[in-house]
Amino acid sequence: MQHIKIGTRGSKLALWQAYHVADLLKANGMDSEIVIIDTKGDKILDVSIAKIGSKGVFTEELEDQLASGQIDIAVHSAKDMQSSLPDGFEIIAFTEREKVNDIILSHRSDIDYKNPNKPLILGTSSTRRVATLKHYYPHIQTVEVRGNLQTRIAKMESGVCDALLLAYAGAHRMGYDDLIRYELSLDEFTPAVGQGSVAIEAASVMNPEVKAKIIAATNHQETSYRLRAERAYLRVLEGGCSIPVFALADFEDNKLTLKGGIVSLDGTKRIIHQVSGETKDAEQLGKSLAEKVFQSGGLEILNDIKSTLNK
Repeated sequence: MQHIKIGTRGSKLALWQAYHVADLLKANGMDSEIVIIDTKGDKILDVSIAKIGSKGVFTEELEDQLASGQIDIAVHSAKDMQSSLPDGFEIIAFTEREKVNDIILSHRSDIDYKNPNKPLILGTSSTRRVATLKHYYPHIQTVEVRGNLQTRIAKMESGVCDALLLAYAGAHRMGYDDLIRYELSLDEFTPAVGQGSVAIEAASVMNPEVKAKIIAATNHQETSYRLRAERAYLRVLEGGCSIPVFALADFEDNKLTLKGGIVSLDGTKRIIHQVSGETKDAEQLGKSLAEKVFQSGGLEILNDIKSTLNK
C-alpha cells in the first residue's frame, strides 16, 4: 500500500482539511500520516498579513519540507496559496469546492449589518473584506482579528468585536453553523480566489506514478477548471493576501463564466468584469479578465494599493 506523508498547519481547520485528504487517499487504497508544521502566519499573530509579507506566509515552511522529502504533499486552503509558486513546486489537485460565500458569524442574535443607525464592529483579517465593507457598508467599523477560527471566536466573545466576517467553508467545517447570522451576497462579497477548496501541493520531482494516483484520488475536475481560471487572473494581478482582488468562476455545460475585479483600500472604487469561454481555455480566461480590469482603471488602483502597502 502506498504511504503518503501529508504536511499541514496545526489548526483544527487545517487538520480537518488534512484528514479529509487522508480519507480520499484511503478510499483509493493509499495509506497516509499527518505531519504538523508551524508557519510564519501561525506564529506572528500581532501583525497584519500585509505587513509581514503576504507571499508564502502560510506555505513557506511546508514547501521547505516538501523540498527535503520529509513530506510527500502539503495541504492548504486554496485561498491561502500565493498566485505563483516558487520553482520546484506545483499544485497537483483541488478538492471539491464547498459553498463559497462570505458570512457574518456572531454569538449575538441581534446583528443587523445593513442598518446604518445600529453600530457594528466586525472582526476580519482580510483587506478584501474590509475594502468591500467600505464600499457597500461604510457605517460598519472593522478591527483586525487574526488567528485560527477558535481564537477569533474567543476574541469576539471577549468583546473585541460584535461579529466576525469569515468564509462559510471554515465555519461550516468546524460546526459553527448555528452562529452564522448572514450569508453574504456573491455580487457584493465576491470571494477570494480559491475560497472553499483545499489545494494539494507537491514537489515537481514527485514520482509520476504516485502523483497520478494522488490526483485520481483527490482532484475534483470541475473545481480544478474553476480555480485554474481564478488563479490565472490572480497571477496577472500578482495578488497576495494583502491585495483586495476577487474572482469567482462558475461551471455549466462544460463552459466557464469568470467574474472578478479589484476594490481600492478606501472602498471608493470597485471595478468588476466578466468573461466566458471553454474549460480548455481556463487560464486564458483569467488573463482576459485581468486585461479588462486593467483597462477599466484596475491597474491604477493596483499601483495605488502597492504604493500604500510599501510605505
